[in-house]
Amino acid sequence: MQAKVPANSRVYAVGDIHGRVDLLRTLNSRIVADAEGIGDDRENIVIYLGDYVDRGDQSREVISTLIDDPLAGFSRIHLSGNHERYLLQFLKDPEVGPSWLFNGGDATLRSYGVDLEDPAFGREGWPWAQQRLIDGLPAPHLAFLRDLILQHVEGDYMFVHAGVRPGVALDRQDETDLLWIRDDFLRSTEQFGKMIVHGHTVTADVEVHLNRIGIDTGAYISDTLSCLVLEGGSKRFIQT
Repeated sequence: MQAKVPANSRVYAVGDIHGRVDLLRTLNSRIVADAEGIGDDRENIVIYLGDYVDRGDQSREVISTLIDDPLAGFSRIHLSGNHERYLLQFLKDPEVGPSWLFNGGDATLRSYGVDLEDPAFGREGWPWAQQRLIDGLPAPHLAFLRDLILQHVEGDYMFVHAGVRPGVALDRQDETDLLWIRDDFLRSTEQFGKMIVHGHTVTADVEVHLNRIGIDTGAYISDTLSCLVLEGGSKRFIQT
């Protein structure tokens, strides 16, 4: 059966941004241009699949853009990625710092004014960096991060950050899998009950399979931020 989104709607799903506000702004402009001329009775929905922060240099600007410059006339869905969870965990436990740093968290810290080359970091360590981030993180940004959701369904499609656990019902998926899973999901030929749209795993181009569509094209290093466009039973892509 061909997967479809609800009638009278057009869905735009955006892959992992990772601190590239330049690409986000370009892609948002192309999405707006693509939606022009759609009838007034049609709903435009944009779904961001998470990983807004880390790796790229402008994590703060990405979050600000999503909060302060939303696409006018669109219903907006913001999913959490594993990198947003790293940030939130660090706010509670500074011992997460080294692991987060290994996964690109240093770029996010810099974007919020936390300089790990400051001598104070050498003296006081990760608790110092944690407090600096707490002090530098605007309240609307913290609220945005805390309000992120793990999944969203539109018609025959389910949108998640990383994927789903094969053999587990979609309404019983574990948070860790939704944010982190790779090989077991990527290798699976199982029909999950919905077509899964995901990011998290970087590929050279978008990947369309019988049970999933992957749209993380490594924007922070490739300069290609990808968007899946769904309307009725059709699908196509917009890229930077």
